[in-house]
Amino acid sequence: MVGIKSDRLESFVAWVADHITGDEKGEAQIFLDRLFQAFGQPGCLDVGGTPELRIRKSREDGGGIAFADYVWKPVVLIEMKRRGEDLSRHFRQAFDYWVRLAPVTSSCAISTNSGSTAPFCQDGYGAIHAIPRS
Repeated sequence: MVGIKSDRLESFVAWVADHITGDEKGEAQIFLDRLFQAFGQPGCLDVGGTPELRIRKSREDGGGIAFADYVWKPVVLIEMKRRGEDLSRHFRQAFDYWVRLAPVTSSCAISTNSGSTAPFCQDGYGAIHAIPRS
């Protein structure tokens, strides 16, 4: 079973290299659908997730509506940026979405630029931790 999953992930990586340029707006949903398939899911919509989920902003942030790139409650929140974007500059955005979705959000969020990721998770005590890269 591990070999099958490994093959799917390797195929996904090759597909991304051939087809994804890093354009967040034009490629995010296609990228996510293929990513889910690589992990053995039928697709990002098929599992019950929502792309471009509308989230009400706080008054301090000017109110209005923001859009989380993908939310699969209560499994994961994914916020995507164009390839090469410094993810540390967008940590607050993903974190705010995550907090605004509580208590129905996941214990984990992922910020990605299709080249690197910056996940953060909540421990059993409610503390937030950025997951260090190895």
